[in-house]
Amino acid sequence: MLLNMLMLSALPAMALAEGTTATTTTTNTASTTTASKVPSVSSLQLQVRSAVLIEPTTGQVLLSVNADQPLPPASMTKMMTEYLIADMVKKGKFKWDDVVTVGDNASKTIGSRIFLDANDQHTVEELYIAMAVGSANDATVALAEYASGSEQEFVKLMNETAKKFGMKTAHFINSTGLDRADMPEKYRPSAEGETVMSAMDAAILGKHIVQDHPDFSKYTAIQSYKFRERDKNPIINWNWMLEANKDIPNFKAYAYPGLDGLKTGHTNNAGNCFTGTAERDGMRLISVVMGTKSEAQRFTETRKVLDYGFNNFEIKQAVAGKSKVEGLDSVEVKKGVKTSVGVVTDAPVSFMVPKGSDAKGVTFKTQLEPTDKLVAPIKQGTKVGTITYTYKVDGIEKPQTKTVNLITSDEVEKGSWLRLFFRAIKEMFGDLFDGIKNLF
Repeated sequence: MLLNMLMLSALPAMALAEGTTATTTTTNTASTTTASKVPSVSSLQLQVRSAVLIEPTTGQVLLSVNADQPLPPASMTKMMTEYLIADMVKKGKFKWDDVVTVGDNASKTIGSRIFLDANDQHTVEELYIAMAVGSANDATVALAEYASGSEQEFVKLMNETAKKFGMKTAHFINSTGLDRADMPEKYRPSAEGETVMSAMDAAILGKHIVQDHPDFSKYTAIQSYKFRERDKNPIINWNWMLEANKDIPNFKAYAYPGLDGLKTGHTNNAGNCFTGTAERDGMRLISVVMGTKSEAQRFTETRKVLDYGFNNFEIKQAVAGKSKVEGLDSVEVKKGVKTSVGVVTDAPVSFMVPKGSDAKGVTFKTQLEPTDKLVAPIKQGTKVGTITYTYKVDGIEKPQTKTVNLITSDEVEKGSWLRLFFRAIKEMFGDLFDGIKNLF
């Protein structure tokens, strides 16, 4: 464990004043392993308008090329629709086997579709698979209208959710990613503008999908799906990189180990886009490429991006959960059987590091709650402040930070009035003695 290799410079062993912070810098005096130099992103020679690569549990950005530039995302828009529909099922608003009656808007929606007619009936799950696997625009609109009454009401929820997720550039005008001009004229929004989303925003959305709906690959990894019994051919997943495609002659050159999602996109304005996610050796990465020139290129560029992550980085735990903080063994408690209580972290802390490297230069800063809030009785696990760890290494552009709570390691019962009375007498005479001593 990395923490065992860190020699932390001790803080003064004293109670902190209300609202103050304490900072210490660590030095690693243990022997270190020299990491192989991480190649520059420019060495990949990516043929994209923008790209990004993140590790979702730490939120660390490993690669960034114009990642904050808002661009048309095409059908990657459907990731938000997928997230919201799955969330509504999870929360019990409706069920996967509920039957949806297709409306006029869905039946007139063009582009990638499964040719739904008005008044056709299919289950939520059938339409969801058509959306996730075949990128069916008509199935997507049918689900949006079923969920919110109209597509534009659903779009309001999409935009609200984007803000909640911290997606800074994302703006949706429909549930599909179609350009305004390709929407049925009757159902176009009155406000001007088009759907836009940066690569970073797409990665943030992908992060919420894989973390909030960990069963996402039940649908995104489906290779083909026969929507109706009468259909001559099944829907084929637009995602050529699925690991399961390694034995499919047409796709095996693109199949990528551990890849199980997420969403492709294409329009003339957007070019070819792809948000991908793959897991290897317990580490999942999320990649986004936007604006490639062909279907095949969005996958070859994604391979470069994912290889860059898996070949050069790994996750290492720097601090275990329930760890003590050097120099901050305890905090003061008022009106308790004990006058202080131990403090530990409430969660482990991990960082992305270049493969083969050791952690050096970890720093931390503590922020304690005002001491007058710590009045007995106090339960074990009571929050008493926060601690922010910062880690900067070669090969990763920006410092990584992680904040966890500081909590009490034990409970403290309320002291009896007699105990508190004699403690007050003792403290009074102690202060008096110190005052007299300081006169001489």
